Amino acid sequence: MKRTAFFVSDGTGITAETLGHSMISQFAGMEWAQVTLPYVQTNEQTHEAVAQINRIVDAGHDKPIVFSTLVDEEHRTILNGCKGLVLDLFAVFLAPLEAELGMRSSHTVGQSHAIKDHEAYRIRINAVHYALDNDDGARTRHYDQADIILTGVSRSGKTPTCLYLALQFGLNAANYPLTEDDFDDLRLPKSLQPYKDKIFGLTINADRLSAIRSERKAGSKYASARQCDLEVRGLEAIYNKHNIPYLDATELSVEEIATRIMASTGLQRKLQG
Repeated sequence: MKRTAFFVSDGTGITAETLGHSMISQFAGMEWAQVTLPYVQTNEQTHEAVAQINRIVDAGHDKPIVFSTLVDEEHRTILNGCKGLVLDLFAVFLAPLEAELGMRSSHTVGQSHAIKDHEAYRIRINAVHYALDNDDGARTRHYDQADIILTGVSRSGKTPTCLYLALQFGLNAANYPLTEDDFDDLRLPKSLQPYKDKIFGLTINADRLSAIRSERKAGSKYASARQCDLEVRGLEAIYNKHNIPYLDATELSVEEIATRIMASTGLQRKLQG
């Protein structure tokens, strides 16, 4: 069974996508065609969005589900006239908030993703630069500035997790790959030893690791089930020997990995919004 989900926004569409994805993910077995319509900021653009939604129904398909974060009341009225099921996410929450606070919201377009705190923006950008500069063990001389150092085997999710920690929380996150050479005597690399308290490990199911590596180097020793099993066993042995906290990331999204790391380590976000 397949339905179409539209995410309509007067900004980037990130809020509509995030909330919408959370809702449709609750319906297992349903297949979704997803369409994001960002920066819908004029009556003409709103009418165009309505026409695109209506074409789905006119073609004989089921009614689309429309997740909207439009702020302008006129645009919302236009969108509500479409042939889809419109879920007005702002209306659901803004009206009760206005009633409780005794004041109307500003109804300003783009507020949720505007740069309101330039210091927070600076922290975010610097953290992203740090993650990129200290990716995959390429540089280790700035580990004294790290809030956390992720370790794991190649393709276990270290880089995307570091970038997410930088973007969402403003943390200086470095990552260092552990290799077969490290597993021989279960030692921590010298560059990591002074920063043991900052290390957090990621592990992954060997079969899953083999599948991920095969997407890049099919048929190689690097992607073989035997090699992946060897590396994962050695990795977890190092974690256990040195009392390094670690997380099995096999079935987790980057967002879940980052959130669990924050909860486990007690790290605090540097960004307040």
